[in-house]
Amino acid sequence: MVQTYRQLRLDLGAALAEFLDHAEAHAESLRWFEEGLGLSRSWMVAHGGDLVPDEVRAQASAWVRRRRTGEPWAYILGWCLFRGRRFRVNRDTLIPRPETELLVEAALDVGNRLGVADCVDVGTGSGIIAVSLALETDWRVSATDLSPGALAVARENGAALGAKVAFFEGSLLDSIPDPLGLVVANLPYVDPADEPGLQRELAFEPASALFAPDRGLALSADLLRSAIARRAPACLLEIGAGQGGELCRRALGAGWGKAMVHQDFAGHDRILVALA
Repeated sequence: MVQTYRQLRLDLGAALAEFLDHAEAHAESLRWFEEGLGLSRSWMVAHGGDLVPDEVRAQASAWVRRRRTGEPWAYILGWCLFRGRRFRVNRDTLIPRPETELLVEAALDVGNRLGVADCVDVGTGSGIIAVSLALETDWRVSATDLSPGALAVARENGAALGAKVAFFEGSLLDSIPDPLGLVVANLPYVDPADEPGLQRELAFEPASALFAPDRGLALSADLLRSAIARRAPACLLEIGAGQGGELCRRALGAGWGKAMVHQDFAGHDRILVALA
C-alpha cells in the first residue's frame, strides 16, 4: 500500500475518531507524529507528500490496535511530559495530569513562604511531584509509595533527570523519618462507587492509585491526621471535585489551624492546603 505522511495522519485521525470526538482525535494524531514518530508539524508541512516506509506504517497500525482497546497513549508511548520534563510511565503508575501542576505550584508557593528545608511527596507514583520539587528548589526531598513497581519507575525518573530524592517504600508517612517538613500528596481520591461510569482508559491505570474508601476521602483524611500529629507545618493534597468542604472540616477537626481549597481551571475543587 502506497501512503504519504499526509494521508497517514488523516487515516490515524479517522481511526481515532471511531472512539474519540473529532477534536480529541485530531489532537492525538498530531501527538502520535510528534511524540511517537518524532516528526514536527513543520516537518510535516515540508514532507507531508513523502512516502511512508513500511516499518512506520506497521508501527502506526500496532498503535491503533492497542489504542482501540482503550489503552492510553502515554502507556503505548512509555512516557509523558510534566512541567516540560519527560517522565517514564507504565501500568504501575498513574499517567500525569495537568491538574497536578497546580499542586506543585501551590507547594512551591507555600514551602517558600514558610521557609521549609524538607519536603515529602506521599504516594509518589512515577515521581513527578518529588522530582519536580527537587529540581526546582534546594529542599531535601523524600518520596514514599506502597508499590515497589511505582518506586522503581520513580527512581528511574529521578536518576534520568538528575534529581536528588530519597525514596522509601511504605504506607503514607510510616517509612519517612523526621523532620517531615512540607507534606505533599496526590493520593487516590476517586469514589469506588463511581467506577462504572469512568472513561475506559482508567481501567488500564492501577486501581490502588485511583480509588479510596469513604467516598474517596479515606487516605486524604488519614494523611491529614498523621501529618499534623508529626508536626508538619503544612499539608497539601490534590483532591477530587466536591471534596473540598468535607476535607477542610476534617483537617480542622484533626488539629490544623487553617484549611483552604483552591479550584482548578474548570472551577472544581482541586488543591487542599492545610496549615498548622
